Amino acid sequence: MKMTEKLILEKKNHTAFIVIKNPPANTWGLESLSLLHKIIDELNENKDIYSLVVTGYGEKFFSAGADLKVFQEGSKDAAKLMSDAFRKAFNALHNFKGVSIAAINGYAMGGGLECALACDIRIAEQKCELALPEPKVGLLPCGGGTQMLPRIVGEGWAKKMILTGEQVSSDKAMQIGLIHEKVENGKALEEATKMASQVALLSPTSLVECKSLIHKARLSSKPFEEELEPFVNLFDSKDQKEGVEAFLEKRKPKWQNE
Repeated sequence: MKMTEKLILEKKNHTAFIVIKNPPANTWGLESLSLLHKIIDELNENKDIYSLVVTGYGEKFFSAGADLKVFQEGSKDAAKLMSDAFRKAFNALHNFKGVSIAAINGYAMGGGLECALACDIRIAEQKCELALPEPKVGLLPCGGGTQMLPRIVGEGWAKKMILTGEQVSSDKAMQIGLIHEKVENGKALEEATKMASQVALLSPTSLVECKSLIHKARLSSKPFEEELEPFVNLFDSKDQKEGVEAFLEKRKPKWQNE
């Protein structure tokens, strides 16, 4: 896959790393959003990848979201193209088959925070500030922010952040459940990598089913019935047999992702 200077993909062991690199604020554009979508599709086909870490280039920004010049210079059609690109890219990230971790290493604003919201787990450094400030410039979050934020922090805090433009610190983000862990400055990527290595100890086939069920829990009216079929279907997988045998034989399992 052809990489651009604005988005970098690296792979190490069972973890993929995506670095948002568009200094000074690591903003998103049509090219990088389209590439993110393609990268996720590629990773979903790679049986050796169990987890994904997303972080920003440099020390100041995770991502400041969309480049507003696009909306200043473009027409309504251009705005539609951009919002559609955000939707497709972050929906793909949200539905990445494995475990996705946002290593928030600086400001996460607008589409930057929406990128983090699309990940399963969020780790932020002490210095980080997070916000969805689109109404300040006459816009609204178009990458899932109005839908994902209430699900994560509740309607009350989602309204406060979006409708008042409140910018929350890492301490406040931790308090309201917006992030899962707060770490020292410069340590987000290290902690995310460590967490990703723990993911590799789990069955990747099981994780796919677990993640799907967790997502389904938002809408399900029959919570105790949703798990039955996926649970039984795991017995068609090699990893299920390997996991049980490894436990009984007191050894580490060798996952095949099959």
